[in-house]
Amino acid sequence: MARIVQKYGGTSVGDVDRIKIVAARIKATRDEGNEVVVVLSARAGVTNELIARAKGLCANPSERELDQLLAIGEQESIALMAMALHGIGVPAVSYTGAQAGIFTDTEHTKAKIKMVDPTPVLGDLTQGTIVIVAGFQGIDDEGQITTLGRGGSDLTAVALAAAIKADRCEIYTDVDGVYTADPRVVKSARKLSEISYDEMLELASAGSKVMQSRSVEFAKKYGVVFEVRSSFNHNPGTLVKEEVAYMEQVVVRGIAADKDQAKVVVSDIPDKPGSAARVFRALADAGVIVDMIVQNVGRHGVANLTFTVPHADTARAVRALEPVLVGIGGGQVAVHERIAKLSVVGVGMKTHSGVAAALFQALADVGINIDLISTSEIKISVAVALDRADEAVRAVHAAFGLDKV
Repeated sequence: MARIVQKYGGTSVGDVDRIKIVAARIKATRDEGNEVVVVLSARAGVTNELIARAKGLCANPSERELDQLLAIGEQESIALMAMALHGIGVPAVSYTGAQAGIFTDTEHTKAKIKMVDPTPVLGDLTQGTIVIVAGFQGIDDEGQITTLGRGGSDLTAVALAAAIKADRCEIYTDVDGVYTADPRVVKSARKLSEISYDEMLELASAGSKVMQSRSVEFAKKYGVVFEVRSSFNHNPGTLVKEEVAYMEQVVVRGIAADKDQAKVVVSDIPDKPGSAARVFRALADAGVIVDMIVQNVGRHGVANLTFTVPHADTARAVRALEPVLVGIGGGQVAVHERIAKLSVVGVGMKTHSGVAAALFQALADVGINIDLISTSEIKISVAVALDRADEAVRAVHAAFGLDKV
């Protein structure tokens, strides 16, 4: 007997027929003698629909009220799944994030998990009951509903797997694993049988939609090995685990493009110590995640800062920066939205040279200009024009021979 956490994404529970199919899959897992915890997302499209309704009533809805609203999507899914399991004779109980003991900080719409009390979940498991938990949500110390941000159901599943000491954690989605690139963009992309936490983390932060980056960070911290699989077939997926020696033999593991980025240019700020610190402190206090950063050499007493932020954070970034610029004595803010971030990732980059040269040459060969560049030990990212992002991914994928077995 094993203790298994299974997470199913929005497309997996998109309608009544899909819910019945997933219920049968969950039953089959239990019938093998396993204890099963299921984490569910909202049905595909529901979260976006709820956000649209909120913004139809208020241009800038309260983040607390957004959390109250968005938590409904997952609660619908878990109740329907419990009913589907009851309908085929399987004992099951649905839990909200709060009922499942998921405690978070107070940051609405992007809360971080502080702790998980698995007592209620373990109690039901020992009775042979399948526990179905609403992903994406928790509760803070004041009893307020919080949500964990886009992709937060992955984080819920990994956190629960760590808390209940699960033997397996399976992330079910509409793709059957992690590929060398988005197979919808690169037809020759290959599925990887294994990938390291660090590579998966870099791909997730670089725009791969397979996993939320915070969930990978959590898995690495607590040693939760998980498998990304498809709920639409029974094919083996991709194991995400600690790095092992053979992984360094592959220089580049995958390519990702993040099309949800915007470039912010803060120009003509005083070129003196502390200016950049005040800019980025204000962004941090506003909860804006900054990625690629470039500062030019100061001339005539002023300097420019250029950086990227998630597209959804642009308005928040501008609001945060306006009083800072007044305080430091000048500067302007401009937002450029038509960019994408392309990244090449691989633990083998640590021990192989020439990756940057090959990347830049591949883009030059198809006439794609590079705007910003950032690097880490196992990743190189560049900003390119949004309308050429897919072309750039295909060119770089081919240049590194990732379509070859």
